[in-house]
Amino acid sequence: MIVKLCSMDLSEHIEQFLQYIAERRRFSPRTVDTYRKSLEKFLEHLGGTSSPASKAGAENAPELAAFSEMNVKGFVWDLKMKQKLAPTSICEHLAALKSFGKYLIKSKTLEKNPAENVPMPKRPKRLVNVLGQKDLAEEKFPEIENPTLQQVRARILLELIYGSGLRISECQNLTWDRIDTGAKLVRVLGKGNKERIVPLTESFINRIATFKQMEVEAGHRPTATGYVFLSEDGKPFGLRTLRNDIHNLLRDIGWEGKASPHVLRHSFATHLLENGAEIMSVKEMLGHSNISTTQVYTHVNAERLRAAFKKTHPRA
Repeated sequence: MIVKLCSMDLSEHIEQFLQYIAERRRFSPRTVDTYRKSLEKFLEHLGGTSSPASKAGAENAPELAAFSEMNVKGFVWDLKMKQKLAPTSICEHLAALKSFGKYLIKSKTLEKNPAENVPMPKRPKRLVNVLGQKDLAEEKFPEIENPTLQQVRARILLELIYGSGLRISECQNLTWDRIDTGAKLVRVLGKGNKERIVPLTESFINRIATFKQMEVEAGHRPTATGYVFLSEDGKPFGLRTLRNDIHNLLRDIGWEGKASPHVLRHSFATHLLENGAEIMSVKEMLGHSNISTTQVYTHVNAERLRAAFKKTHPRA
């Protein structure tokens, strides 16, 4: 039910929502862009346009009333049956609609969220791809004589992702003032601008000063609140560059599986649980808002316990 009557059409409400999450909630540009694409897709399903400034199709722009439970269900059905999208992609689009609905309630535009009761598709359970502990042992990374700035940068990234569990985007946005080498801690600004504090490895502590000095010698000018991974133009390195650093580093040690930053983060969580860490502690270090997200890693513990049971129990 619409509580507040206004002249804005659905696309204009969407633009206000995107502005709200960008400026008030301070969502990352990447998250805002993901929400925008999902909501534009919903507008396309309704036959409308996503840009209130666009004259083309403005006369046929959907009204707010078109954001209904029936239309949301129809959208999900279309994504699944016609567009053949995977459950994970459908969940992403539906999550944007649910969040948009919550915003309309908060702004007293609607009384009820039309997307609230539309169920999320079940995602297939897949075991995460991880490196073994031996694959990432210290001896796999021998010291390089006269390393390049890129090589040192890749090693620093490894220590942040595998050593401290950071996401690659969190590494990209990391600033020097968030690193406390004395306390061996880093303050990470994660999803939804939530801050968490995680430990730093000795390997990171031993290398970070050298890395900073090499940046200065390369003409970069790091400041207290400046980005750690600073490019020559004074902006943080792009995600593609940082991903390539990790890809090349893992290939150099002979890893033939998927060589991505997220595989290192998976390995961080898996190895902690494998060695007896409590799942709630791992959840906090990863920055997960829901424990169910972290539980995907418990398969490792289950396999280890199953092996121990089979080896030691007389009836196994």
